Amino acid sequence: MAYESAITPDEMRAIEERAERLGVSRLQLMENAGKGVADFIARMDPAGMKVVVVAGTGNNGGDGFVVARHMAAYESIVKVFLLGREEEMKTAEASHNLRILKEMKQSVELVSLSDASFMEKLRQALSEADIIVDAIFGTGIKGELREPHASVIDLINKSRAYKLAVDVPSGLDPLTGEVCGRSVRADATITFHRPKKGLLLREDLVGELLVVNIGIPPEADMGGFGEP
Repeated sequence: MAYESAITPDEMRAIEERAERLGVSRLQLMENAGKGVADFIARMDPAGMKVVVVAGTGNNGGDGFVVARHMAAYESIVKVFLLGREEEMKTAEASHNLRILKEMKQSVELVSLSDASFMEKLRQALSEADIIVDAIFGTGIKGELREPHASVIDLINKSRAYKLAVDVPSGLDPLTGEVCGRSVRADATITFHRPKKGLLLREDLVGELLVVNIGIPPEADMGGFGEP
């Protein structure tokens, strides 16, 4: 994939803002992103597959919630670990998709950081997982990782499961390719719309890089047909 086609996180945010002004909501973009990831996993014979989604409190976590919902529909065994508390969700879109998961009591096991046994349950789930979906941090990561995020990333990397990063491997700076203390070492990364520049610099952490179309109009893109 050509470096010239890559964009910065700030450019991606500007594209999303223009898409929203054109009528494509951020909630729709999140739905398309999460479904794109789930459809990729579904190629692996998903029925009965043990899928563990590790989600942050921002939009990357929201993408992960959408992945979890679709994987439950594919009859996978789905566990979601929220690295935060429900009241700490940072966007309306992520909160919306978390509320849906909370109603899916029969098909999705949801564990938040407020659970005293969070780390123990996560450690057990990661040791049994077939696939781990890394939805902790997206393009907004800044500075060194703090706890419990650093320890959780260590646990993910120790697992023998297939590791799939949503948009960016958590801990990797999507602009520079630098590591913020530590990073998920993904087998594959599914990024959205166009690759972020830092992803092209760290194949050792990104793994196979796939770009998913999430329905952004060409007119919203700086390389599109309309005025930016």
